[in-house]
Amino acid sequence: MEWMMQYWPGWNGIFEILVLAVAIYYILLFISGTRGAQVLSGLVVLLVSLIGVTYLFKLDALGWILQRFSAFLAVAMLVIFQPEIRRALAELGTRQIFSSSNGEEPVHEIVVRSVAQLARQKIGALIAIERSASTQQVQESGTKLDAVVTPELLGSIFFPHTPLHDGGVIIKGSRVVAAGCLFPLSQREKLSSELGTRHRAAIGMTEETDAIVLVVSEETGTISVAYRGKLRRGFDEERLGRVLGTMLKRERDAAVQRMRSPLLRWLRANFSRAASDAKVGENG
Repeated sequence: MEWMMQYWPGWNGIFEILVLAVAIYYILLFISGTRGAQVLSGLVVLLVSLIGVTYLFKLDALGWILQRFSAFLAVAMLVIFQPEIRRALAELGTRQIFSSSNGEEPVHEIVVRSVAQLARQKIGALIAIERSASTQQVQESGTKLDAVVTPELLGSIFFPHTPLHDGGVIIKGSRVVAAGCLFPLSQREKLSSELGTRHRAAIGMTEETDAIVLVVSEETGTISVAYRGKLRRGFDEERLGRVLGTMLKRERDAAVQRMRSPLLRWLRANFSRAASDAKVGENG
């Protein structure tokens, strides 16, 4: 087993590998579903293609340029991913990443207050809260935003005769990511004839994604919630807050479990393997 001990990285090396693996895992998790992920994929494909062509055809000049380019890659990454880096630093230390409470009002409570206020004024609204399934394609149909969720912002978006009031708003995490979006209309024939375009769009959105969609009727001020292709109507502020909080908490717990399970399995497997190899090497 001397060859194994020769290539054994040591416990410090294993710890460094684990730290890098966790960091890369959460970086990819953070940018998944964003435009930055598409840019990163394109950049990786471009670099791999150039390196492959360089070695295949022995293009010395291109190889020299690529070697020098690596020195500027860090700066290029900062420029390309500036919005994602800024968002990550802004959220660092908040409840969504580490702590369970940081004194800030939960996003769902802000949304509930906003919806209740719009309902009292009988201002129509259509708000989708993204969960695990990406709504990137629907976001592309509207106007991209990157703003903190506030009652004032939502009220301004849906105020009658404003440019974005007819479409839907998409909330991801604690931010409004797009407004004026065209949600897919449900094609089901058995829907009530009383349902308008907003309600059909809400149902259609939940048929294609796992988002939670809130609807405010501009005729009656009635608050409705669409989820998994079903629409429930007649919510008041208290009931809406209770139901929405429960649904989002359940989703957060499930998301944390999904993130932890594969990572913990990987850590256990590698630590067990490393400990076993080290023991075999000592005995050998």
